[in-house]
Amino acid sequence: MVTIEEALRIIKDQKITLKSETKPLEEALGYALSKDIVSPFDVPEFDNSAMDGYALRGLYQEYKLVGEVTAGDSKEILMNDGEAVRIFTGAKVPQNTSAVMMQEKTSVKERTLFLDEMPKIGQNIRKKGGQLTEGQPVFEKGHVLNPPSLALMGSLGLSQLEVFSKPQINIITTGNELVKPGQPKSEGQIYESNSYAISGALQQFGFQHHQKTEIKDDFEATKTGIKTALESCDVLIISGGISVGDYDFVKQSLEDNGVNELFYKVFQKPGKPLYFGRKENQFVFALPGNPASSLTCFYVYVLQLLQKLSGYSKTGLLTYQFPIKHAYENRFGRPSFLKAAVVDGKVEVLDGQGSSMIQSMAKGNALAFVDEGEKLAEGDLIKCMLIS
Repeated sequence: MVTIEEALRIIKDQKITLKSETKPLEEALGYALSKDIVSPFDVPEFDNSAMDGYALRGLYQEYKLVGEVTAGDSKEILMNDGEAVRIFTGAKVPQNTSAVMMQEKTSVKERTLFLDEMPKIGQNIRKKGGQLTEGQPVFEKGHVLNPPSLALMGSLGLSQLEVFSKPQINIITTGNELVKPGQPKSEGQIYESNSYAISGALQQFGFQHHQKTEIKDDFEATKTGIKTALESCDVLIISGGISVGDYDFVKQSLEDNGVNELFYKVFQKPGKPLYFGRKENQFVFALPGNPASSLTCFYVYVLQLLQKLSGYSKTGLLTYQFPIKHAYENRFGRPSFLKAAVVDGKVEVLDGQGSSMIQSMAKGNALAFVDEGEKLAEGDLIKCMLIS
């Protein structure tokens, strides 16, 4: 058995070879850049208006209107002192523009512009290179592309991006008692839910599973199912069958398929019977069968590896410390990840902390961590990993 810290270190220390590919801009969301990006030109490329209004030459309250510039115009207008032109947001300002006055603070009579207040030099002008200059670093390798990142890449004229490939992921669920939702079930059977939680969590963080397979509690079937799954994935996630019961065949089946154990069992609650192994460049997580345990282990451990394999510069859930709303004592005898809700900057540990209880996790938005035997008074800080 290993500690939480040891398990995370083992995952972090895995030597991997990252793969890269070219993605169209519209398909690159959630991927990590495989090389640094520098700006190919100044952004903006020219001085432009920050709003609809009037470009002014000189600082007065009365001007002669001499023209108009719309966004995208390439024509050059040279204004004399005391002249102004109508201008629109994003339009290139004439070279000798002193300021831009927003239209709400102006009035026009015939061809004369009147200002409600005196302009200030340079106001409402976005200066050339004000955001980026040519050759300036934009993003480092490993930056994960979010919607604003895509907007910026588009503004730099980049339609294709070099990114790290994401791992191919297969899922296996095990258990004689499991029945697919929507199918009839008998006494003693339950509807299978873990694969939906894992699949959903994958999608939540920008990953997709390639195959999903259900296997009964049979040694040969388990061994064959694992062999088949390993033929088409970088990461195999198995739910159930990893404990020490008479019908838990996953651990032996992994060994027979050439998977080397990196750790088995973590001193924690929930999710003690967690397995992590490797076969050459493939990785296997065998998660506990209880729903809350399975999903907790995904958030804390599996996500770390998936993001590492995707070239992310930072991995894992966003983690913060918040004051707890009430006193709490960890009486589980192990370091614990608690289903919790962070509301208005304070943490509430929710009822229903059992490994099989998923409703409280569904209603919460965080996993709060408390060490073995830790006692917290109201207002004490508690570490929380945000899951939504």
